[in-house]
Amino acid sequence: MFSDPQSVTINTVANTLPRVSVGDRTATYTKDDETIDLTISHQAARSGRVRRMVRLDVSKITSDPFITGTNREVSSSAYIVVDEPADGAFANTELLNNVKGLLGWLNDANVNKLLAGES
Repeated sequence: MFSDPQSVTINTVANTLPRVSVGDRTATYTKDDETIDLTISHQAARSGRVRRMVRLDVSKITSDPFITGTNREVSSSAYIVVDEPADGAFANTELLNNVKGLLGWLNDANVNKLLAGES
């Protein structure tokens, strides 16, 4: 199990996220003001595969573009899924190298292209 609390740095601000729930192969860590959630989960699929996910959800209050003088809550999510055969055909080291390769590719330039809709 991951340590409690977890820390996530967004725009140079470290956010402390205590564990708020634990389920069957899942845990959620949430900032005290509930604006940041970190979810870690593992799912066994009927297809003989395992999906491991870490997901970061961030919410904020912003002005409503359609109703003057009104605010609304909005959210965004970013997550990574590692999908692998359940039979252990890939060693953890191989999966780690794949994730590191993806994280290395996700530099500022490539993320900005992604967010601009390029493919």
